[in-house]
Amino acid sequence: MEETTFTADPMRLMLAAAVGIVILLVLIIKFKLHPVLSMMISAIIIGAGAGMPLEMISDTVEKGVGKTLQGIALLVGLGSMFGGILEVSGGAQRIAETLIDKFGQKKAGWALGLTGLVIGTTVFFEAGVVVLIPLVFSVAKQTKKSTLYYAIPLLSGLASGYAFVPPSAGSVLVANALGVNLGTMIMVGVPTALICMLVSGIIWGNLVGNKIFTELPANVEEIDDGKELPPFGLVLGVILIPLVLILLSTVSKYMPIPAGIQSFLGFIGKPFLALTIATLAAMYFLGIRRGFTGAQLKKILDHSLRPVGMILLVIASGGVIRWMLQDSGLGNIIGPALEKSGLPLILIAFLIAILVRASVGSSIVAMTMASGIMATMPAVMDTSMLYRAAMCCAICGGATALSHVNDAGFWLVSTFLEIDEKTTLKSWTIMETLIGVTALVVGFVISIFA
Repeated sequence: MEETTFTADPMRLMLAAAVGIVILLVLIIKFKLHPVLSMMISAIIIGAGAGMPLEMISDTVEKGVGKTLQGIALLVGLGSMFGGILEVSGGAQRIAETLIDKFGQKKAGWALGLTGLVIGTTVFFEAGVVVLIPLVFSVAKQTKKSTLYYAIPLLSGLASGYAFVPPSAGSVLVANALGVNLGTMIMVGVPTALICMLVSGIIWGNLVGNKIFTELPANVEEIDDGKELPPFGLVLGVILIPLVLILLSTVSKYMPIPAGIQSFLGFIGKPFLALTIATLAAMYFLGIRRGFTGAQLKKILDHSLRPVGMILLVIASGGVIRWMLQDSGLGNIIGPALEKSGLPLILIAFLIAILVRASVGSSIVAMTMASGIMATMPAVMDTSMLYRAAMCCAICGGATALSHVNDAGFWLVSTFLEIDEKTTLKSWTIMETLIGVTALVVGFVISIFA
């Protein structure tokens, strides 16, 4: 952690930080200014208000962008390309259909939840909904049950996979900010995601699906059964490539193996290389071998990268605020104050994330802000990696909870399921909040062993 080169008056710094964060929220909520511009304005106000030299403010902006993106830009891009091939090749649909066949209609919720969890680690939430929601309608049509009975498990799996398990953008972002090895994040994130999916998807989906009956949408598209899908084992194997390589890299450090092999496993398990290998494998096994041309694959990859630029800009802007707070010395002030409050650091991280999420609506902004603020505190960065991994889960959970009318995901779900706002609040919002609260509890449990 870099030394602060500027010392502000504590009261002035606290006031500048408070004013900067309030202005950030007002710009986004009231004036609907884009989060990237809002966060840049907020960061400059914090720096100037704290009395930082103008040249230092400029340097901190550049440093914030560079240091924030250096560990995540490639991963988000590669992960997006990997997910794009999985989506277009029919791999996601194959996972869902196979699991539904194995579990049977009575336990189709489990199948859809697990499918969502697996796919959520590799594709953006919106893409997962578009690809997999027809399967929900197909099962609901056969069983005559409420669409919520099957939609909630699927949505919960997608949200949990995206929030907690690398190489998803959200989990990588928070882990990178707090200096958590992605192998450790996977080992902590997978059980966290499974428990969250069980509570918010299976249990809550069962309850709300039996309590609120929602009809099939008016124009339900039939699933194209004529499309040849890749084999289940092949798809699962490709999906597991990055996870296995990253995990091997982590555990190889503790294995009694020759130094050369340990070094090799450590190298191929570097997240950027693991995702590069996985993307190339997906291109070959799910693309070229199944008849896709090079031009078609390039088009798929280009399309998958379209949302990446915006996400990286939001992350970078949040990183600027983080470094502005750190270089101004705020972490050295609020860290000891929060320690004296007696509140666990994990709870503080969760509360920051959920407050930003409820105010702004964007989970990425909430993750960026919460992880950035916590990373400025020496007390946080001095904890063990396992403790910080537990904190990552709490932050990602808080940034998932309380999705309501200011969140694009809220309207996406409402539109696809053709349900009104009241029903969406009773089903989707509660599901998202259950993910958050469950993640906080799991984070506390994990922290006991840290």
